[in-house]
Order: sequence, then C-alpha cells, then structure tokens
Amino acid sequence: MKQFLKILGVCALPLAMTAPQMAAADGTTDAVFSVAIRGITAGTLTVKGAENGGAYNASGVLQSGGLVGLVAKVKYTASSSGRVSGNNFSPSRYDEKADTGKRKSSASMTYKGGVPSVSDYVAGPNVVKPSTQKGTVDPMTALYAAFRDVNKDEVCELDVKMYDGKRRSQVKLATPRAEGDMIKCDGEYRRLAGFSPEDMAEKARFPFNLFYAKTADGRYRVEKVVTHTLYGNAVMKRK
Repeated sequence: MKQFLKILGVCALPLAMTAPQMAAADGTTDAVFSVAIRGITAGTLTVKGAENGGAYNASGVLQSGGLVGLVAKVKYTASSSGRVSGNNFSPSRYDEKADTGKRKSSASMTYKGGVPSVSDYVAGPNVVKPSTQKGTVDPMTALYAAFRDVNKDEVCELDVKMYDGKRRSQVKLATPRAEGDMIKCDGEYRRLAGFSPEDMAEKARFPFNLFYAKTADGRYRVEKVVTHTLYGNAVMKRK
C-alpha cells in the first residue's frame, strides 16, 4: 500500500479493512478494486468510509494477489478518523499495519491543532519534521478523499497535502469532462519534500486519471483509475 499511496498519493498497493460501524451516516463509501500492473493482476484495494455530522471514519486494505501474490504475500491495513466539511479534511488519528511476508510493522499519527505527532518518528537527513506539517492529511485520509462517493459538484474537486510521517506530498484532481457515460478527471501525485535526491531525480510527478460513474441515488463514484507508475502502467477497476 505504501507504494500505492506514494505513486498516486491514493493508488499503488491496495487497502481492505472493515470500516467502523456508524448509524445514520451522511454518506458512505464501500469500494473494492482489482489492481493490475502492466496487465498482470497485482491484488485488490478496498476502501470503506462513513461520514456523519461532520465526522468521518475511513479504512482500507491492500492485499497482494494474482501472479504477484504467488511471489510475495503483502498486506497493508490503515484507518483514519477526523472532521470533514465538503472537501476539507482534518484528521485526528491515523493507524497503519504492514505485513510484507518478511517483516511486520505498525505506525500511528495523532493530531493536535492540525499538527501531526508520529509514533515512530526518527530524524534523518531527508525526513520532514512533523511539527512543520500543520494542515496536512494522512495517507488513508488522502486515499479516502480521492475515492469516496461524492455529489456532482464535488467530482474532481480535491487538492490535499499529505504527510506519511517522513515525507510530504500533494494529491490533486481537476479538469472534469465527459468521456462516454463517465466523467474523467486529471490527477497528479507530486513529491514535495522528504524524498532522497535519487527519488526526486527518478520521478517527482505521477499523473493519473480517475473515471466517475453516476450511481442510482444520483451521486458519483470512482469506477476506474489509470496511472503510469515506476513499474509500468497500472489500472484499477471497481468490482
């Protein structure tokens, strides 16, 4: 999932975890995507979330599968919660667990006054200090913000700065336009700070496209994502 989030800011190695139960939600999202890189099935990404009275809870799981799953069993789970108003998110907590098959790890961030505090923060030459990241959102919140079901006036309306405990990046959606019976958005994930000079020289911008379809209740949901990654073309399709 980390590569997924690093490459799209919201799309690179999947997430799937049951979202917290919420009653009388203002809006809910329950999406499962198949992920293929260069035409090879790589796994699934599940994103779930609910909004109620200005609060949100979101969770996800990235699970390797297909031919990739035969080579490496990888699973990342994440959850986040906080406040939301339109497209403006203010996280209060973020938790992540990773199992690469060789190593298990966990990390969390909490927020006070919009400033993140990282459970496993270690200073380094390229690491961005949490105290400088007021107003940023965590990776799960960024993923949910990009993949949640929205009203028509919110389609392609997103611009968030993301901080993962070490690095700062940006996720943007823009330029909605009709493509067949769907709406196509131009997206970009941009590395901003905390990356090594080698990473920045390799690639700093990752363009992608999101495709929305209208639902039976008149809202819009992401049906497909197409992006160019360091590993080749990647396509995510909603199941």
